[in-house]
Amino acid sequence: MHESSGYAGPTDLPQFIPFTGYRDAQAAVDRLIEIYARNTAFIRAAFAEYAAGRFLPGQRARAYYPAIRIKVNTYQEVDSRLSYGHVVEPGTYMTTVTQPTLYSDYLREQISLLIKNHGVAVEIGESDLPIPLHFSFTEGEYVEGQYSDALGDALRDHFDVPDLAVTDDAIVNGTWRGRSGEPQPLAPFTAPRVDYSLHRLQHYTATAPRHFQNFVLFTNYQFYIDEFCQWARDTLAKGEGGYTALIEPGNIVTERGAVSQPSAPAPTRQPQMPSYHLVRENHSGITLINIGIGPSNAKTITDHVAVLRPNAWLMLGHCAGLRTTQRLGDYVLAHGYVRQDHVLDDDLPLWVPVPPLAEIQVALEEAVAEVAGLSGWELKRIMRTGTVATIDNRNWELRDHHEPVQRLSQSRAIALDMESATIAANGFRFRVPYGTLLCVSDKPLHGELKLPGMASDFYRKQVGQHLHIGIRALERLRDMPPERLHSRKLRSFIETAFQ
Repeated sequence: MHESSGYAGPTDLPQFIPFTGYRDAQAAVDRLIEIYARNTAFIRAAFAEYAAGRFLPGQRARAYYPAIRIKVNTYQEVDSRLSYGHVVEPGTYMTTVTQPTLYSDYLREQISLLIKNHGVAVEIGESDLPIPLHFSFTEGEYVEGQYSDALGDALRDHFDVPDLAVTDDAIVNGTWRGRSGEPQPLAPFTAPRVDYSLHRLQHYTATAPRHFQNFVLFTNYQFYIDEFCQWARDTLAKGEGGYTALIEPGNIVTERGAVSQPSAPAPTRQPQMPSYHLVRENHSGITLINIGIGPSNAKTITDHVAVLRPNAWLMLGHCAGLRTTQRLGDYVLAHGYVRQDHVLDDDLPLWVPVPPLAEIQVALEEAVAEVAGLSGWELKRIMRTGTVATIDNRNWELRDHHEPVQRLSQSRAIALDMESATIAANGFRFRVPYGTLLCVSDKPLHGELKLPGMASDFYRKQVGQHLHIGIRALERLRDMPPERLHSRKLRSFIETAFQ
């Protein structure tokens, strides 16, 4: 039991664990897991005591996040083709870590690269950042009982609670300013920021973060969900593609080779943004999320998925075609974005370009050619590459046409939707490779509004292909070495070493 200045009573702390150097990445990860497990168990045990009424007035319990630290004394010559895995200049760098078991593969890779590229030990120990009580309970863990709600007896009097001052995006936004002598950031997110998103993912999608795969599709049409689940079950029944299970909302599992029998009852309430995971070893499968409509949802879900450090995410949606030569059902491969969604203006200024990523663009175009059975000049009959405008007003058609039509024409936009630029911009901001393939569902500037009964046979056929094009594009990206996929375009002058 240790005294803590600033509080009237004593603070219970587990024995302090100092930093120790490691030159073996697996041993370093094992130590992170050990520290985190001990410290979160300490907080949970203290909470059980509190809930049972055995805490003294003013008594506090606290434990700290584990951390990774590296000290580099020289400018190191590294492979200039690499976009991550090294620090840019001498100094001390550190990051706090949460749920290291969930991130074990990621942490092992990042630590291995640091040791290899700098030839120094990576240090593992205890940080000075407290673990909030709420975040010490991971999936499936809780304490039964009731705690006091007497006046003047609040949880924050006895335990640390989430602190928004350390739960932000300052590092990825490039606005982080450290105190004198404070280590530089080693990773794009602090542990509390990661914890916040992991809990939000469970809430919004009704599936546990451990089920999310490294290749992600976003859509807002139930048709794509139904088609994906049917295709996934067929694929699992055939034992193809190396996929091992389908996870649906409520963590319902269908195993490879099994007859589709739910492993658990479906959730009584549909989550806001349900997710579906076709699982493959090393999280190399595909996650599909129905994000609903609008840029706010698109930002919300990508804010949280980003902490899982996926290898790529793609938007598959419908759009308004803006050119007379387009047909309903034609595809639009976004090569640039007009951002009128407004939800990211404060985090990523509008003057920042969101560039196309060659690896993503090629994979999508090749997937369209493969699934549609077209190539070269013939491919242009069904697909056009160009600028997509994203807006936050679904009823933009009801405004006076002169102003929006002029802006769309000046931008050379060929399509308009409500999510693509948001997903691309957040991919750029979070250093997650991104792309967009849309399907033209209406042409409001040319008298073809999205109304019941207007779908042609060609349109229905194209929509049926659309999901499989996205799946095939992700499978192509999966075959690409990660160091090629994570483009240097997404890295700024001074970056964190961790991807």
